[in-house]
Amino acid sequence: MKKTWTKTLSLGILMAVVTVLLSGPGVLAQAKAAKININTASAAELQELPRIGETIAQRIVDFREKNGKFKRIEDLLKVKGIGENVFNQLKDRITVEGKGG
Repeated sequence: MKKTWTKTLSLGILMAVVTVLLSGPGVLAQAKAAKININTASAAELQELPRIGETIAQRIVDFREKNGKFKRIEDLLKVKGIGENVFNQLKDRITVEGKGG
């Protein structure tokens, strides 16, 4: 009986490991697909974006507080320090919709 239980447990662990390994790329893709809402994100959350450091993140928050919510992601170009090159690196990672947007 003990041998059967050990085999079952080992098989269960093996199946769990295989499931995690097989779902890994999908989980990573979902994490990459998650967009940051520039209307609701904190300065710390904005810093998770490429090319956005502490200063630019705070400028985004300040701009939003002064001018209201961004209507389109392209409005981010109005923030000092965000030009075409930076925006092009951000556009697939940001949104103005969802989660309080």
